[in-house]
Amino acid sequence: MELFRSLLFVPGNRSDMLEKASTANTDILVPDMEDSVPDNEKSNARSLISEKLSTLSGKNQSIVPRVNALDTGLIFDDIRAVVSSKTYGISVGKIESSWDIKEISKILSQIESEKSVEDGKTKIIAWIESASAIVNVSSIASASSRMLGIAFGGEDYTNDMGIQRSDTGIEILYPRSVVAIAAKAAGITAIDTPYVNFRDNDGLEQEIKSVLPLGFKAKFAIHPGQLESINNLFSPSQEAIEYAKKVIEVFEEAEKNGSGATSLDGKMIDVPVVKRARNLLELANKMSQS
Repeated sequence: MELFRSLLFVPGNRSDMLEKASTANTDILVPDMEDSVPDNEKSNARSLISEKLSTLSGKNQSIVPRVNALDTGLIFDDIRAVVSSKTYGISVGKIESSWDIKEISKILSQIESEKSVEDGKTKIIAWIESASAIVNVSSIASASSRMLGIAFGGEDYTNDMGIQRSDTGIEILYPRSVVAIAAKAAGITAIDTPYVNFRDNDGLEQEIKSVLPLGFKAKFAIHPGQLESINNLFSPSQEAIEYAKKVIEVFEEAEKNGSGATSLDGKMIDVPVVKRARNLLELANKMSQS
């Protein structure tokens, strides 16, 4: 599984915003050609992103442009514009089935060949945004070796279902859970929907804390001001790291004394708990090296 926490959208038709975003503290930069770009600006966004790829990729970010959906008739030209040795992957919305992923992969292979880019280099982040996509999410997640992650799109999903978003998020608890489980089973990253109230940082942090236990590992941002909270909360805290070290220490001491379980602060420590602690320390170590 690739390691990343934050993905920042930036409208692909805005040169000034692309320049600013290139210095943002995001793991993945997502120049957008889809929802944030009006129809009469699609061609401009395509050209601008293509032009700026070499500059953007020189920063400490992976570049994963969002292209228009398969059924728009725009995706082939979008992909042709952005596939290069500098592009890590593409993000694609409105994915309904594994067939969509396979068709997109064919397009990528064709254009990679045309541009002398290694076949299979360009990864895919697929958006799960409808009832059909939720039903098919497991096959979508495992449809191609190009799959980097699956992203849950809360706004489009609730539109598809004909339901309203709420402050509690109860209406998207089930689909979120399904997306996270499918991602884990496929060995890819579960990415949460953007928090649209970009000036409400407390609300953003509350939402992140609610999806962490579901298994989400990353989140899209629609404003650079959201990145600090996303990066911090999707990283192991110092408190969690210290506790994990204690867990391993007391368990190893118990093993020396011939016991397969022990306790710490009144809680049982056994093999699954120790495995979780070791995974957390491994994650923290990888993040410190990235």
